[in-house]
Amino acid sequence: MKDEHIIEAAGMARVTVSNGLVVSVEEPLLKSCPLARKFGHPVTKMEIPEIKRNIEERISSFGMCTPEREVISDDDFVLFGASELLSNGLRSGIIDCAVIACDGAGSVVCDNPLLVQGIGGRMSGLVKTVPYRQVIERIEKSGGIVTDRESASVDPLSALKTAVNSGYKKPAVTVASAVLSEKIRSECPEAVIVAVHTTGILPEDAEVLSDNCDLISACASLPLRNIAGKRALLQAGNSVPVYAMTKTGKEIIFDKLMNSDQQVFVKGMKLPYMAGKDPEPLI
Repeated sequence: MKDEHIIEAAGMARVTVSNGLVVSVEEPLLKSCPLARKFGHPVTKMEIPEIKRNIEERISSFGMCTPEREVISDDDFVLFGASELLSNGLRSGIIDCAVIACDGAGSVVCDNPLLVQGIGGRMSGLVKTVPYRQVIERIEKSGGIVTDRESASVDPLSALKTAVNSGYKKPAVTVASAVLSEKIRSECPEAVIVAVHTTGILPEDAEVLSDNCDLISACASLPLRNIAGKRALLQAGNSVPVYAMTKTGKEIIFDKLMNSDQQVFVKGMKLPYMAGKDPEPLI
């Protein structure tokens, strides 16, 4: 099996990593992103050399896309990130596991908040990966279930079914596909569905995500701001907003705030709220 990982990183630039080296970076779709400027290794300009440097620093600092990949963390990187919300939801018992994707392992079922944060807190949109025995063993030692040890496929629905068959009653799952969100809602109505990596989706897909998800990260999506934003019960953040579409999604965000020491400002108002600090361009 060819050692190849494909991720969509800062600015929606498609990056290929092989044998611990960045072998290609495509042109990013975005010109700027407030969230990327807050990375542990900030990307201040959406240019190929800077994006490449960011990925190289991730590889060297925690082994992303290598057998040395670290999978445990207790560091919050952003207040309303998907992994931060799911980790807190596990601690509070709102959910009892999270289905996420990890480079070197594929889809993973996690009930350990440190594992959810260690995997998801520093991971960009994972398109393709290959299995590493060392990474899989670290995940399993921390209580995770790797659902495809042979090929490390990224298959949220199959992994969600594994979670349900393993006895989990309140699973959460991250998705980047509108069609998949609809299928999961139909087949696993008890699942908490979290849409991530949504930049560039079509308006019709924004409608489907709004109908089926509990939480939606709007990323740099204009259709989601226009569609999900207007229907949301709660918006968390402004430059890269997260929309709570259901009472469960709202509970997850409020519980995160209850367990955070950060100061917050809460105000009732018509959504979506846009403060002019969005990624550029919104697409």
